[in-house]
Amino acid sequence: MAPGAWWEEPVHPLERAWVVIASLIAVVFFSAMMLVWHALGQQNVRGRAYRVDPKAYQAEVERFVQQYKAGEEAGQPVVAPPPGSDVYMLAQRFRFYPILRLKAGERYVLHVASIDYLHGFSITQPHVWNLQLYPGYEWVIPFTPREPGTYHMACNDFCGVGHEMMLGKIVVER
Repeated sequence: MAPGAWWEEPVHPLERAWVVIASLIAVVFFSAMMLVWHALGQQNVRGRAYRVDPKAYQAEVERFVQQYKAGEEAGQPVVAPPPGSDVYMLAQRFRFYPILRLKAGERYVLHVASIDYLHGFSITQPHVWNLQLYPGYEWVIPFTPREPGTYHMACNDFCGVGHEMMLGKIVVER
């Protein structure tokens, strides 16, 4: 008998059954793991997005800044709203505005929106958030900063020359 290629040899039915069973187990466990991770993972932002007029949203942010302004840092207003209040932040080409100063362990409702282009809103520590901010849509997110410190955010969707400078922060105090 002349030697043939291994792929031309017939597969034993028992071997075929074990390959099918192993494949099904892998698919079932992967799917179950993804469902559990989606339900329990901290990466999912629990909020809602609403349609909003960008100019009206910008005016709302300005009213918020005027009402709770507590100082300035590098020409950017620092806003310290009372615990339990709605806090506003906007993304605009190459900046997040304003800087927020919040209390640890207190609940806030964060409103964030882009008023010009698509921007990313990414906070990595201690909360892990990753949002896309589309002009004309406002994210409303219940937010309780757990630990004191500075929460840095970055735009992670390219928005033009100067994108790498688009940083913002939330300062959390005791």
